[in-house]
Amino acid sequence: MKKPSKAEMQERERAFDEQNRVIEQKAAAIRHKILVLSGKGGVGKSTVAANLAWALADRANQVGLLDADLHGPSIPLMTGLVGETLGGSEHAIQPVHLAPNLRVMSIGFMIAEPDTPTIWRGPLRANVLRQFIADVEWGQLDFLIVDLPPGTGDEPLTIAQAFGDADGAIVVTTPQEASLSDCRKAINFVRKVNHRVLGVIENMSGFVCPHCGQRTDIFSTGGGKLMAEQMDVPFLGPIPIAAEVVALSDEGKPIVGPDSPQAVREAFESVVGALVGELAE
Repeated sequence: MKKPSKAEMQERERAFDEQNRVIEQKAAAIRHKILVLSGKGGVGKSTVAANLAWALADRANQVGLLDADLHGPSIPLMTGLVGETLGGSEHAIQPVHLAPNLRVMSIGFMIAEPDTPTIWRGPLRANVLRQFIADVEWGQLDFLIVDLPPGTGDEPLTIAQAFGDADGAIVVTTPQEASLSDCRKAINFVRKVNHRVLGVIENMSGFVCPHCGQRTDIFSTGGGKLMAEQMDVPFLGPIPIAAEVVALSDEGKPIVGPDSPQAVREAFESVVGALVGELAE
């Protein structure tokens, strides 16, 4: 591969600096920037991110939801936006409006076939994520919720560095030790990149019976709260699992809506209230 010339390197640096300026300008128009991450996949992180955006929008906030998972974008499915396409131009992309006060951006809106894999190396992934911030017309927002892919790799690092003034991160776990162990790594990652841990959410904390509404702890429970105490970070609360949650997510409907079991709705509203309380401190 031919080595870039000095002039080419200078042009790349100039373009990078200009993009940084635009990112700072866009970020200044967003009141609260919240990253949602997990140490491992399969803990319901995207479900939490999508419904957090829904819940905040229901409270009359202007909300953006950024799907930063380039390899497994599930936000279009969970928001009922599969098949939607983006408007605008190359450098002025219009996000998809889920509601008048809720805008969504995902690589899923740019892929013609949902089953097409995104096969990109690290530098290209980082550049695309920076474009999702610099080139998307988010406008004035009260909240931007960023759904990060699992782990502590390129994408979480790129977003964390781009949003140096983010309010902080929410770490999602399940009660099992395998998830809690990775959750500790995610918390330490957030600290390493100089962001605040806004709190831990224990997802799939108990099962709500679809017939009687009784909650049963089919997994261990309370591990997320104990781990948060040990790591000296806030615990935002537990969210139980229910059969309806899976169906609603597949249908692109919110679990904070009227079709969700009362126990799940109440738990999620409690988590949102705890988050708002943390942001006020």
